Amino acid sequence: MSLVLTSSAEKRKIFSEYLSPDVLPVFEDQLSFLIDSDKYTVFPGFCDVHVHFREPGFSYKETIFSGSRAAAHGGYTTVCTMPNLAPVPDSVEKLRKQLDIIEKDSVIEVFPYGSITVDEKGQELSDMEGLAPFVCGFSDDGHGVQKNRMMKSAMKKAAGLGKVIAAHCEDDSLLHGGVIHEGRYAAEHGIPGICSESEWKQIERDAELCMKTGVSYHVCHISTKESVQIIREAKTAGADITCETAPHYLVFTEDDLRDSGEWKMNPPLRTRDDREALIEGIADGTIDMISTDHAPHSAEEKSWGLLKSPFGIVGIETSFSVLYTKLVKEGVISLEKLVELMSVSPRKRFGLRNNGFCVWDLSEEKVICSEDFLSKGKSSPFCGMKVSGECVLTVSGGKTAYIDKRLPVR
Repeated sequence: MSLVLTSSAEKRKIFSEYLSPDVLPVFEDQLSFLIDSDKYTVFPGFCDVHVHFREPGFSYKETIFSGSRAAAHGGYTTVCTMPNLAPVPDSVEKLRKQLDIIEKDSVIEVFPYGSITVDEKGQELSDMEGLAPFVCGFSDDGHGVQKNRMMKSAMKKAAGLGKVIAAHCEDDSLLHGGVIHEGRYAAEHGIPGICSESEWKQIERDAELCMKTGVSYHVCHISTKESVQIIREAKTAGADITCETAPHYLVFTEDDLRDSGEWKMNPPLRTRDDREALIEGIADGTIDMISTDHAPHSAEEKSWGLLKSPFGIVGIETSFSVLYTKLVKEGVISLEKLVELMSVSPRKRFGLRNNGFCVWDLSEEKVICSEDFLSKGKSSPFCGMKVSGECVLTVSGGKTAYIDKRLPVR
């Protein structure tokens, strides 16, 4: 099936395939409207393998309910949630609370990661064997695994379990308290910087370990040109390695920085050369997918500027419209390629079935405003950007996860 469905016959087929029979009559008016109008385009549901829904432990920032609703608003029908929670899901017992909340509150499919190490402290492997049946993979996101021996042991264990290691690559010895890229803006404003090597050095290490252990290895949120090249060479050498980048690294650079919390994320925004290398990596297939690293915080936390605000921005509700506007409409990649990056490739890598679809009005123009977000997090560097594309319907698991209030109702 095509990834971009525009004809009435194509839309009717996917609606009947992915909507439960008991749901179809309820939305007959809306569906007929969407089928008959050539204004609307249908895509397979998007899949984000890197989100932070903050629950359990930090529900003042986000919850499974608010995060899943925000995801559906952005066209996502499947997400994978990172394990930097309280408690950290390093055992089945600790994971159970999160699974119970997902079952009760989520409006889309949510698959959690288990942590690589106990409490994400890098000292002892988690109960990977016990967790394996319940998680999409293993990650210590928010922390790089510092010890080579520990990462090698984790890779061997994950390989035996048939699970992906999704690595946040960061060498702590190279950070030196940095908060933004170690570049022009940092130097001009006297702000401590984060060097590119802190990212790519661990990727270089892990690529070698990946070859030795045979693990399915995935690199989270790459931001540097060196990272792209290392992964490109590792793929050529036969490593089972994939990677993701995020919309903000494809759109912004350090030249866009302002001393405000919505511009602080980890990894930080890098240089124009880095952005160009990322775009080239998408074009040639080195970068396999785009994930948002949706990481909400409270408004107060993000009001403390670049130095004191926590790392993390929101982006799951704006990702498609931003990338459609900045990459597709400007001729950088095709619409089919964008949908492949946001839906097909992440599902293929993590073994996740397509469970729904989303419907978009690509002609709708809007200015991104945090007041429109369903996420609890409102801190976004995309606010104020004029974009094209509005999600009007998201169906996940046979049920309507999001429907635009402008669609006709009975």
